Amino acid sequence: MTSQDDLEAVAREYLPGDVAEAWLPLLRPGIRLVPDGDGPLVGYLGGTPELPDDVAWPVWEGHGPLSFIASVDCAAVAGMAPDVGLPVDGRLLFFYFDGQYDDGETIVVAEDPEYQAGARIVYVPAGRVGGLRATPEGLSPYRRVRLASSVVSTAPSYDHPLLHEVFGAGFGQTADLEHPLRGDEFWSAIGAGEGPLHQLGGYACPVQGDVEYEVAQAALGGSVDWRDHALVCEAGRWLLLAQIDSDDNASMMWGDVGMLYWLIRPEDLIARRFDRALFTWQCS
Repeated sequence: MTSQDDLEAVAREYLPGDVAEAWLPLLRPGIRLVPDGDGPLVGYLGGTPELPDDVAWPVWEGHGPLSFIASVDCAAVAGMAPDVGLPVDGRLLFFYFDGQYDDGETIVVAEDPEYQAGARIVYVPAGRVGGLRATPEGLSPYRRVRLASSVVSTAPSYDHPLLHEVFGAGFGQTADLEHPLRGDEFWSAIGAGEGPLHQLGGYACPVQGDVEYEVAQAALGGSVDWRDHALVCEAGRWLLLAQIDSDDNASMMWGDVGMLYWLIRPEDLIARRFDRALFTWQCS
């Protein structure tokens, strides 16, 4: 379900009035990236990236080069949903150490800060001179797939830190598991829709737990107890920047039908400090 009207209708049907009134203002717009979809080209999965001559191909020191995942034309999408906060020009390029280079010996453990070098975002401002960069030896590029786009309305996931903020510190604890927002019928009714679910901004579509807690672990050094309230507070500081789903069109498979996620703090998004974004991934 991807429209605000549809989500509002479901909230009115399945939630008590006071809960619906508190939940609906939490909805956020996102930009769905549609493989081979109708509409103008806004980017692509796979293929080879356009990099300025003075920008090196991202490498994870001690492990090898990262694979190129996707490129997004910010000028083509930023005006669609200004609240997402994307730059109004330039390109965002996404890279990830996917196991090709070392035959899967190293898996990016997102909660460990030392593994964050296994994923990278490169922002190329408008006007930077460059061209298509050949894929490094030892890597095979993913199949190139054009991306169109559409605006969607997204909802906070099952245990999102914002729900704790709005509905109280006890949200999600044993005594609160019967909260209306935990209802199976409600969650089935607001399903994110059919995949692949590539997306910019909005809320993530987690495969397992809420991704904000995983990047919060990395931000706090990777050693915080999952029950520590400090983790909830830190998780609330992170916004989804992009998620890239497994996609047969591009021959992309992240674990067992998983997803890649990049998150960023609002102040870093405003300042275009994409080097401070953090990464996680999940699979079923």
